[in-house]
Amino acid sequence: MTIQLPQGPYEPRTTPLDLKPSGAALASRTVFSAAHVVADPYADVSPDDPAAVDWDATLAFRRHLWSHGLGVAEAMDTAQRGMGLDWAGAAELIRRSAAEAKSVGGRIACGVGTDQLTGPATLPEVRAAYEEQLALVEGSGAQAIVMASRALAAAANGPEDYLETYAHLLRQATEPVVLHWLGPMFDPALEGYWGGADLDAATDTFLKVIAEHPDKVDGIKISLLDARREIDVRRRLPSGVRCYTGDDFNYPELIAGDDRGFSHALLGIFDPLGPLAAHAVRVLDTGDAQGFRTLLDPTVELSRHLFETPTRFYKTGVVLLAWLAGHQDHFTMVGGLQSARSLPHLAKAYELADRLGLFPDPELAESRMRALLAVHGGSR
Repeated sequence: MTIQLPQGPYEPRTTPLDLKPSGAALASRTVFSAAHVVADPYADVSPDDPAAVDWDATLAFRRHLWSHGLGVAEAMDTAQRGMGLDWAGAAELIRRSAAEAKSVGGRIACGVGTDQLTGPATLPEVRAAYEEQLALVEGSGAQAIVMASRALAAAANGPEDYLETYAHLLRQATEPVVLHWLGPMFDPALEGYWGGADLDAATDTFLKVIAEHPDKVDGIKISLLDARREIDVRRRLPSGVRCYTGDDFNYPELIAGDDRGFSHALLGIFDPLGPLAAHAVRVLDTGDAQGFRTLLDPTVELSRHLFETPTRFYKTGVVLLAWLAGHQDHFTMVGGLQSARSLPHLAKAYELADRLGLFPDPELAESRMRALLAVHGGSR
């Protein structure tokens, strides 16, 4: 039966892709899905209140990702870190998810930031905040992902402040970490990270941090939506340091790689694409790069749509698709961010995901999309 979407009539598909959980680890690439959190829709909270999280549904979604052999990147941007989820909520999320990972044998890495600092901070205060979070993540048994810091961006006077701050933190790390460079398209407060607006100079500073501490850096995650820059950085990394692509526009080509190397993955788009992404990487594990691209290239249109400007609101589409796919019972987000995208945007996300066969139960997805349209006054 045709559904009338804002962009026009659409005939939903009736059969999903057959993507049963495997559980076996992926072989040729290390792949993390940055996972969203599920809000508690019955909590009487305002957007300014601490997040009310449905812990059962949140952890169930992580088990879903692990069941397909993916790692979980926890308490990252996709989990609305700094956009509805404060440090207290993130700390609880890290503790719970790390314990769940241990119980099921899932791989997990967690974000280390400075978001307990809610006002102007000095560089020593930034270092102390990073240390507090690093201790919690490592104490939970998870790998640390050192995230870009709004407080550091505000306090630093130039590249040397970044070099000193990161050197201090890396000396504290007991295990190799992942360094995350998040661009301003994801968080405008990170403009000029690494000491200036010149991206070439910023890249040099970033690489200098790694070159001075290669034994403490497992890998880097670059989220600049610039494939050429990622490839350039990837080729300049010390031996043994991995590149985890965070490019939600160009991930198939970056993961497939070229004759000089490839990227692993740590991606927000692998939240809704988890089962299909895992299947594609298993094809790549066999050496079939073309088969991998055949599976994953068609998903880029959906990803580019979800991450369109303003990119930081991509989480709204991610959570919509989780609801339509049956991973949660509602379309509500912490901080009220379900309102951050328009109905036409959400309807297009539904259509693109349905065309890909991402919904395990297409009839459920269609029914829920009709309900969303009705709430907005479009019940046709």
